[in-house]
Amino acid sequence: MINKIVPSAAEAVADIFDGATVMIGGFGEAGSPIELIHRLIDLGTKNLTIVSNNAGSGNVGLAALIENRQVKKMICSFPRTANSTVFPELYNKGEIELELVPQGTLAERIRAGGAGIPAFFTPSSVNTPLAEGKELRLFNGKPFVMEQAIIADFALVRCHMADRYGNLTYYKTARNFGPIMCTAAKTTIAQARRVVQAGMIDPEAVVTPGIFVSRVVEISNPEDESKLVAEKRRYPC
Repeated sequence: MINKIVPSAAEAVADIFDGATVMIGGFGEAGSPIELIHRLIDLGTKNLTIVSNNAGSGNVGLAALIENRQVKKMICSFPRTANSTVFPELYNKGEIELELVPQGTLAERIRAGGAGIPAFFTPSSVNTPLAEGKELRLFNGKPFVMEQAIIADFALVRCHMADRYGNLTYYKTARNFGPIMCTAAKTTIAQARRVVQAGMIDPEAVVTPGIFVSRVVEISNPEDESKLVAEKRRYPC
């Protein structure tokens, strides 16, 4: 019998290894799997390459993972936001690498990875520093830059509801990068606000089919990252 439910977030992330590439869902603080990230901090895994929309906020979640010196490289679209201080400070000191990717290109690189498409062409970064060293081609007389797909060892996502098969639904904008990250990772780990019995999710409502999900952990009362940032909380305390 297929059962992808694991009893704890710590067990869910236990095999994330040093040097792994990890996709982390979330659009800013919306949809960030903060409990999984905090257990990854507890695990102490080092030299990670993180693929995410941004580089975290305050001193919790992804920002805390970076602050704990567990990340060697960020691949993201927004390395600095209103509540982001950790990444900019380390980057300015030369202590962390950055691969800056336009947001639409980042989404497509992840989607392409999940679809088995090795590369594609986009006009987004033409005539900018982001195009340096990349192949340029003309299509219908217009220049396009080649971008390679992204595939990760692990994806950490947050969903609204899951069943034991790993079928997932999301809550409004908290969906963001979750579905495409699930398809582009060798191992997908989802934290769900609610785990239900098999058959309780309408198949027409499933956003991420269970075939793309390796593990599910129920976090019925997840931390509110925005609140933690506003309260200037820090992890580890």
